[in-house]
Amino acid sequence: MAWKQLYVLFHRPMHAFAIKFLSSGVLRTLFLLTAIQALRAQSVPSLGLEFHPGVSITGTVGRVYAIQYTSDAAQTNSWKSLTFLQVPATNHLWMDTTRPANAKRFYRALLQNAPTNMVFIPPNSFKQGNPTNEINAQRDEAPQNVVTISQGFWIGQFEVTQKEYLDLLGTNPSSITGDLSRPVESVSWEDATNYCARLTERELAAGRIPLGSLYRLPTEAEWEYSARAWTSTQFTYGDDPQATRLTNYAWYGDNSGFQSHPVGEKQPNPWGLYDMTGNVWEWCQDWYGTYPGGFQTDPQGPAASTGTGLGSYKVMRGGGFDYGAQDCRSTRRLIFAPNLTDYDLGFRVVLAGDGQ
Repeated sequence: MAWKQLYVLFHRPMHAFAIKFLSSGVLRTLFLLTAIQALRAQSVPSLGLEFHPGVSITGTVGRVYAIQYTSDAAQTNSWKSLTFLQVPATNHLWMDTTRPANAKRFYRALLQNAPTNMVFIPPNSFKQGNPTNEINAQRDEAPQNVVTISQGFWIGQFEVTQKEYLDLLGTNPSSITGDLSRPVESVSWEDATNYCARLTERELAAGRIPLGSLYRLPTEAEWEYSARAWTSTQFTYGDDPQATRLTNYAWYGDNSGFQSHPVGEKQPNPWGLYDMTGNVWEWCQDWYGTYPGGFQTDPQGPAASTGTGLGSYKVMRGGGFDYGAQDCRSTRRLIFAPNLTDYDLGFRVVLAGDGQ
């Protein structure tokens, strides 16, 4: 994989732009003078131009790269992952529009192999929440938001299993046992975020994820975007007012025997994610709050829980084996205190850059 670094510097005293390209050890500097000596005494009109540094990638279409930056290229352990990018063309120029004005950054793009049991989710926009006329719609699922997910990320193909939790933390808190391929449950939000932190430590130490990336819970917007998989229907497989096909996709109150089941036994959603409906509810990163409506980019939820009048709650999504069909809809929201556990509540993980 060939790559080049692009760094753009605006040099105010000379009224000149310096553009430096680094490729195969050859340094070429191109100076574009935008003012001449005779005009230096005059005020220079602003054209409202913006120049952003970035990295040029030559690679295979559809492959995923970690875009990393550092302020000191000599420090090999200082790289941080900004985002994951699925290249749309053989030659692609990625630009960093988030760099602080006075920051100096060097960039690189590293080809990524898919982490075990993770699916890459590309960025795009979608409608979060429900129109008010959808069957079984709840008040807190409206108003709809037009949400832009601006950065790609990896998400677990399955809910975290009891075996995975046991292997990492040496304990299995689950209430329903007997098969370690069942999803782990009876974990609090605090337990789930601790698992993510410990998983990050282990995978970084083993070199299996890029520097500056981390495992965490999905935001509520990321969760619904992943569950919908570019659908806009009641369930990811379509509108199904009587839930006659739900049994093919979810373990829920009508078919589960009121217990969790090994992950991945039902059909996945269009992006290959299993148990996004049913089996166990899943923790999200966000505090619970009412939807603001309008347009949002990468929403993180409110700074504190709002809209309940009862205390502070985190969001849980996806339905559970002991709930009805209406609770398996892509937009259904429930809440729970972050320090509490329940036998129908687990989680899945996201891998993202620490700039996301």
